[in-house]
Amino acid sequence: MPVLPATASDIPSLISLINRAYRGEESRRGWTTEAHLLDGELRTDEKDILQLMQMPGATFLKYINEDGIIQGTVFLKKSDDKMYLGMLSVSPLLQSQGIGKELMADAEVYARKCGCNAVFMKVISIRYELIAWYERKGYRKTGEREAFPPGNHFGTPTQPLEFLLMEKMIG
Repeated sequence: MPVLPATASDIPSLISLINRAYRGEESRRGWTTEAHLLDGELRTDEKDILQLMQMPGATFLKYINEDGIIQGTVFLKKSDDKMYLGMLSVSPLLQSQGIGKELMADAEVYARKCGCNAVFMKVISIRYELIAWYERKGYRKTGEREAFPPGNHFGTPTQPLEFLLMEKMIG
């Protein structure tokens, strides 16, 4: 299926997909849920997505099916000669079917076209299965860690959390 840049008209679908992938009961049907780590039903909202879309050097890519329904998405933002990758989301009922892998590959192609030589991301450090998945895709731990921001739209942590930074050289 095609991976295309998302537009402002896609915001409602992106919000629904991202929230279902990370939070709430439906997220628990997939393997990428954060519902056990953060209280709250929302991972994002309209204001957040619109703000991200409007940032210079930023885009969302969307994976759509033959009916034009968004089944996966990823946020990208150029930062100097690197591309930040975040909010990789696949519908929980469609996970483990290659959609995330395809979005990651297309994100790397997009990053190269933007003149980037690396893609980096932040992953909650205790998400071991997810970290292992990214490592299988060629991403490596940088050794850098970042505090999880308190009192944010991400939700209320159910335990102490921090981010681990990962990076892949692409060119």
